[in-house]
Amino acid sequence: MPDAARLLGQDLATGPSAGASPGVVSLQVADVTDDGRVNLQMPDGSLLLDVACPTSYRNRAAGDWVAVRMSAVPVVLWRLGDDPAATDTAQIQQIAQDAAADAQAVRAATYGTTAPTGTGWQTASAVYVRKVNGQIELYFQLGDASDPSPTTPPVPTPKPATISPTSSGSWRSGRPDDYASTPIQGDWTGGGNRRGAWFYGTKIADACAGKTVAKMTATFTRKRGSGVNAKRPLHLYLHGYTTPPAGQLGLGDGPEDLLALSVGAKGTATLPASWRTALASGSARGLAIYATGSSDYMAVTGGQITITYS
Repeated sequence: MPDAARLLGQDLATGPSAGASPGVVSLQVADVTDDGRVNLQMPDGSLLLDVACPTSYRNRAAGDWVAVRMSAVPVVLWRLGDDPAATDTAQIQQIAQDAAADAQAVRAATYGTTAPTGTGWQTASAVYVRKVNGQIELYFQLGDASDPSPTTPPVPTPKPATISPTSSGSWRSGRPDDYASTPIQGDWTGGGNRRGAWFYGTKIADACAGKTVAKMTATFTRKRGSGVNAKRPLHLYLHGYTTPPAGQLGLGDGPEDLLALSVGAKGTATLPASWRTALASGSARGLAIYATGSSDYMAVTGGQITITYS
């Protein structure tokens, strides 16, 4: 629990209402952190950091309104808003569809040295097999199709693919920064502006080969102890490297300010259509961040890219 949050809770607990039940207030979620806690927006514009949530508070997201018990250790009690039943139903249905797409449609596979018993069997003169989206399809050529074949189901849309970086790093003064273990943007100490990047080899283009890409998103987490606590934007760029360069990291298209994060927060940015086209074709290979000065200084981890197909 950060000192500011603890001191606030102590002040509330020892204030004029000490001895009474802790107050419950409504606050808006500024960000969800990497460990599932939330940063809350206070009425005075400050942030209440790393507030714990109950397990019943699912699908946490920035912008949620929540009821918060303001005690010595503030805690979220529940989310305010509409009944999530409809959303939960849609998510459950999608999970069931994904699971069904992984299952083969053959009910049973048996064999023997004699003809099968029972009715409805047909003799196959040839068997054909192919693989579609990782699943096996069988076709039996019959001499006489006394029982019509069922209709072949349409080919399902490929499941989304998530690509993790093979490496990452920071550059300053035209060379890799030995003092930065994660991608960083900006300059906090006056030593020069940093630029950070994530590298994927050829994995992004490989995952898109032969498929139609509908959407690409990238997930990032802002490290604690880097810059101011308030939400600051990531200044995102494309780059063309499959592996980290030994010299300066050159920047491609950008900047795009697709995401802003408070300290400790985790968020997802949707990449522009032109960026997903470049990454899918291999004309761009990865993502980078760059800023000048201390205003938007931050260290960032993550960089997982999720590709959705159509």
